Amino acid sequence: MYQKINFGQEKEMIEDKEALEHQSNYLALLPLKNVVILPKSIIPIIVGRESSIKSVEFALKNNKAIFITAQIKPDVEHPTENDLFSYGTKSTILQVMRMPNNALKILVEGLNRAKSIKMDISGEFIGTYYQDLLTTNLEKTVEIEAIWRQLQSIYASYAKLNEHVPADLLISARTIEDMDCLTDTIALHLANLTFNERQDILETIDLKDRMLKIASLLKKEIEILKTEQRIRGHIQNQVEKNQKEYYLTEQIKAIQKELGREDQYTEINQLREKIKSLALSEELIEKAEKELKRLEQMPPLSSEAAVSRHYLDWIISLPWNKKTKDSISLVQAEKILNKSHAKLSKAKERIIEFLAAKKFSGSNEKATIICLVGPPGVGKTSLAQAISDSLGREFVRISLGGIRDEAEIRGHRRTYIGALPGKIIQAMKKAKTINPVILLDEIDKMSRDLHGDPAAALLEVLDPEQNKGFVDHFLDVGYDLSNVMFITTANHMEGIPYPLLDRMEMINLSGYTEDEKLEIAKKFLINKKLKEYGLTSKQFFIDDSILKSLISEYTKEAGVRQLERLIAKLMRKSIQILLKDKSVKGVKISPLLIKEWLGQSKYKKTSLDSKKDTIGLATGLAWTEFGGDVLEIEATVVPGKGSVTLTGQLGDVMQESAQAALSYIRSRSKELGLKESFLTSKDIHVHIPEGATPKDGPSAGITMCVTLISALTKNPVKPNIAMTGEITLRGRVLSVGGLKEKLLAAKQYNKNTIILPKENYDDIQEFVKDLSQELNLIYVSNMDEVLTNALINDPFKNNNNKVTSKSKSKKK
Repeated sequence: MYQKINFGQEKEMIEDKEALEHQSNYLALLPLKNVVILPKSIIPIIVGRESSIKSVEFALKNNKAIFITAQIKPDVEHPTENDLFSYGTKSTILQVMRMPNNALKILVEGLNRAKSIKMDISGEFIGTYYQDLLTTNLEKTVEIEAIWRQLQSIYASYAKLNEHVPADLLISARTIEDMDCLTDTIALHLANLTFNERQDILETIDLKDRMLKIASLLKKEIEILKTEQRIRGHIQNQVEKNQKEYYLTEQIKAIQKELGREDQYTEINQLREKIKSLALSEELIEKAEKELKRLEQMPPLSSEAAVSRHYLDWIISLPWNKKTKDSISLVQAEKILNKSHAKLSKAKERIIEFLAAKKFSGSNEKATIICLVGPPGVGKTSLAQAISDSLGREFVRISLGGIRDEAEIRGHRRTYIGALPGKIIQAMKKAKTINPVILLDEIDKMSRDLHGDPAAALLEVLDPEQNKGFVDHFLDVGYDLSNVMFITTANHMEGIPYPLLDRMEMINLSGYTEDEKLEIAKKFLINKKLKEYGLTSKQFFIDDSILKSLISEYTKEAGVRQLERLIAKLMRKSIQILLKDKSVKGVKISPLLIKEWLGQSKYKKTSLDSKKDTIGLATGLAWTEFGGDVLEIEATVVPGKGSVTLTGQLGDVMQESAQAALSYIRSRSKELGLKESFLTSKDIHVHIPEGATPKDGPSAGITMCVTLISALTKNPVKPNIAMTGEITLRGRVLSVGGLKEKLLAAKQYNKNTIILPKENYDDIQEFVKDLSQELNLIYVSNMDEVLTNALINDPFKNNNNKVTSKSKSKKK
């Protein structure tokens, strides 16, 4: 498109020799930076370079004509022929004015296009031999006329959009020369043309091509101007809208001030700014804005205003986007769990599995709902706290015990003063992050009434597929709970509704053995209480033997809560001695001090079978919410008419077990040496002591059967033996649960021989290492084996149909 001077090229259009011979074709050359002068243009130029000033002075001495061209590289201070365009403009100097810094300000007019043939840079200024370039295609054809009319139309549209150009420029063009002149004039008024576009127009000699290029550039400018006009209009409308809003806002302020509501208006604006800064969803922003507008129209002391303000305060205080970064380190997590809890290896193993899966998969793993099931005092709540610490998350505990209103979970509707969100949303406000660890404590203690079922409301909370849009009645918008890690606790699974149970993974925490309690007391409880009371190990000392007696004789629980209370009491008594007698430096706990401060032993390890007469008395094993316990079952047979009496507040299941045991005895009466009419001639009374305590469960079937057979056959039950298992009509022994707690209770009461269902053999192997080796565990599969091992005399010894297969026992 552009040509620069290259004297190695073939000479064009004229012979250089002729041009060089005529001095009239020689002019001084004025190079310009970033400026292109077109024919018919009149522009001022500041001339500052010494060589350029010499060029102007030479031109003034020679008819004021000068050759003006542009530099290819504007940053060159002393251009050569390779730095200048060969195409330029032959111009005349109209006016010259010398400036104070010796620079010249000249006014030049472009005459016609010209081309440099050869430059002379040997003198004080740059000179050039040139050739005038006349416009080609100067014939007024139909095509030229059509292009000219199109150019006129485009320029008219451009003049309407650009107020700085004269609209009457194209009123007339009688000759083709006028078209040539006006085309260049139009190009002059295109103020936004680039340097390259102006140089391109200058080098376009053909009139038709020049017209087409300028028409194209005009169309481009028209589109730009239309876009600018549209943007300007939009900005103007926005400014007018803002000015209107400002004016109305100032009016509202004045009105509020007159009404004495200036503080309320300021408060509303502050609330609006806080809501904008929270980056809420569109739905929530729309709801909050609606409440703000309602609040603006209400008297500040009205009850409706209090409800709206309360709602907006909750919106602002809840976390919507803030997230705590998980710091998952399996080694650190294992240290935290071992530091806070002794034993519980199965529970710790499952928790480490969960943390490992979360670390490996990142945030892709859906939150698993863990339910810690176990008796009180085994460390369920503190284990949940340890999980939170290992993740580095905030921890919030919600107690669900006694909740019977669905609104406690889903919140109250905003129809009255004092309405609040549910406990879940309250916990999120307390946590201040969207991914805390929330402990739902005692989930099995919820109840239901006419106000709804809170367990059903928890279904949405604990379901990973649904809790992303949990709707609290107070908020009335979806709140994302999918990032929350929920942990629940329960004393027993029977109290948890099945749909809720189905959404959780159970981790069972069994009761502690005496050795485990001793370890917990030494490692955790004593140090915790010493720190709490400000004591040192020298001021309070208790040895292992005293701790063992404290555990075995003063506590009867699966956990260590009562043990902790007893240790705390001993410390408080010791503090009293230290304060009364300053000479005493420390207190060592002795058996005498234990009896003095705690009284006589409450739970002595004495055999329940110490009596000589044990006919009609058997010991069963039971599971309770507080751990394992022993259950004495007594039966007596007296002459009568065949009535059966069950006392001791037995539940439906235990009553059915007694009926099943009687049916089994009747079916085996011949083998047991009983008359077939024994049930019609005798009255049977079965009693379980502690009649004020309700009892139920499927674990006492074989114990009842042994008690009844012992009473009917006058066959004593072996001493120091306990049993657990359910019975069927055919005498099969079925498996039961809660075995660890039951075996711990048997050991506490010196029951060294335990009869267990054979089906539970694999279950016991999981924790048998934690039990004392003194226990003799006998596994049975039918009632005949139970009787053979439980009664002193073989009940089938004098019968032809006695059992041929002796019971097989496995001792641990």
